[in-house]
Amino acid sequence: MIQLWIIFGYLGLLLLLGFFASRLSRGTSGDYLLASHSIGPVLLLLSLFGTTMTAFALVGSTGEAFSRGVGVYGMLASSSGIVHSLCFFVLGVKLWQFGHKYGYRTQIQFFRDRLDSDKFGLVLFPVLVGLVIPYLLIGVISAGLFINVVTQSSHVDGVKQPTFTEGTFPAYFEQGAVNESGERDGFAGQTGSRGGLPRDLASLLVCGVVLLYVFFGGMRGTAWANAFQTSVFMILGVVMFVLLARKFGGGDGLMESLQNLGASIPDVKKTREGMSQSKFLTYMLIPLSVGMFPHLFQHWLTAKSAGSFKLSVVLHPIFILIVWAPCVLLGVWAAGALVNVPPPVAAAPNRVLAFMVNQTESDLLAGMLTAGVLAAIMSSLDSQFLCLGTMFTTDILVHYGGSNRFSDRQIMWIARGFIVAIVAITYFFSLFNPPGVFTLGVWCFSGFSSLFPLALAAVYWRGLTKYGAYASVLTAIGVWFYLFQQSGFAADEDYGIPVAIFGEVYEVMPVLPMIIASSLALVVVSLITPKPNPATLAKYFPSKA
Repeated sequence: MIQLWIIFGYLGLLLLLGFFASRLSRGTSGDYLLASHSIGPVLLLLSLFGTTMTAFALVGSTGEAFSRGVGVYGMLASSSGIVHSLCFFVLGVKLWQFGHKYGYRTQIQFFRDRLDSDKFGLVLFPVLVGLVIPYLLIGVISAGLFINVVTQSSHVDGVKQPTFTEGTFPAYFEQGAVNESGERDGFAGQTGSRGGLPRDLASLLVCGVVLLYVFFGGMRGTAWANAFQTSVFMILGVVMFVLLARKFGGGDGLMESLQNLGASIPDVKKTREGMSQSKFLTYMLIPLSVGMFPHLFQHWLTAKSAGSFKLSVVLHPIFILIVWAPCVLLGVWAAGALVNVPPPVAAAPNRVLAFMVNQTESDLLAGMLTAGVLAAIMSSLDSQFLCLGTMFTTDILVHYGGSNRFSDRQIMWIARGFIVAIVAITYFFSLFNPPGVFTLGVWCFSGFSSLFPLALAAVYWRGLTKYGAYASVLTAIGVWFYLFQQSGFAADEDYGIPVAIFGEVYEVMPVLPMIIASSLALVVVSLITPKPNPATLAKYFPSKA
């Protein structure tokens, strides 16, 4: 029960933080949705990093590294460090300037004005919501799985075989079957929660806590919670790395343990064997997704000044290294140190990190490390929930219903109501059989990356027309859905696109044809359709007007 009480205590702290933030609110919709543009450099850095580091980066990367090896770090982490900071600098600062000057609260407001098209929001809104919901599912599913595993009592003994005992709630939740040795069977392939807190209840608990502090604290509470949670998971992440290295390395000191673990990694996990160079390189297009994350756009708008972005641009890559490197190493260590372990490792990579955390043999430490992982997961859920509530209220209800029909207080309550609805929908979908966290994340991010050309063109290309923007969005989502369907709706985790060039066939990630298709549609249609209104261009390109 110690792990569970620590989890409850941590969630309680977040609720108190959200309540405290609500007491400092200025009582306006602008403060609730954007914290009155008062976020400084440090808080902006922590909130931006917290909202981009999700279950995909921790739970997903560990499981994928177990399955594929250290190449996972090169596929996304190293490129993300550079591309994310580049997007902050190239897009974030410019969009903050536009938002500060023209009073924007959402992406859709910017695109509607930039394209001089009132109906563009009706096309972009469902696309963004449709891509954010899988992103939310990643966090909700991972949080539930993690709590379920750590509340199951299991350990690895001296011969590297797991022993499963009754768990935290043996009298209430179904155990695994008893095998011939009289021990409880493992995780994957067995029904029941094996005495741990069931995944559906754990996910409901996390959704409820995030909902409450977002509901009352708004963007100010979200930014503070993200800053707090980022600090928690970065500090405890380093602690987890050291403890588990000592545990599984078996050396007298940390360096000796690291050497032992390095030697135990199977050779196939030390390279990107099994993935072609072309597919590996096209993975680097996926981090472009941050340029179109609606929740990140909203965080950009909270900055106090353009200078607030400097710290994020410089330190964001270092923070990614601190978080991703330990998670990837834990995954490949599990492939070596737990080579004889049956499920959950072999059959359920989503559970690898939680399984290893549960091997500390200290309920106190396991509970604290669990709190650290939950911090990373929840630091993105809150921003996404708030963002969707903001978009629905600002871009759909108020814009098309009439701004004079609603008071400022009503706008806040409408946003809260939509947030409740989105949380309920996300939780409902999370009850079904969860797909691989990493694979689902890649497809979600690929969809956002296919919209990146639109964001870049809107900020830097005078020739972009509303017809080109419509064509780009519709092409992007059409190609995304077709390829997603071809992959068996993410069932094929190794799905790639064969491309023939000069007689040679290269396999690439689906994100490449998505970006090419959306870019071509944007450019070609913009070139053959009427040019934008000169008055509109003068607002965004004053020096060239």
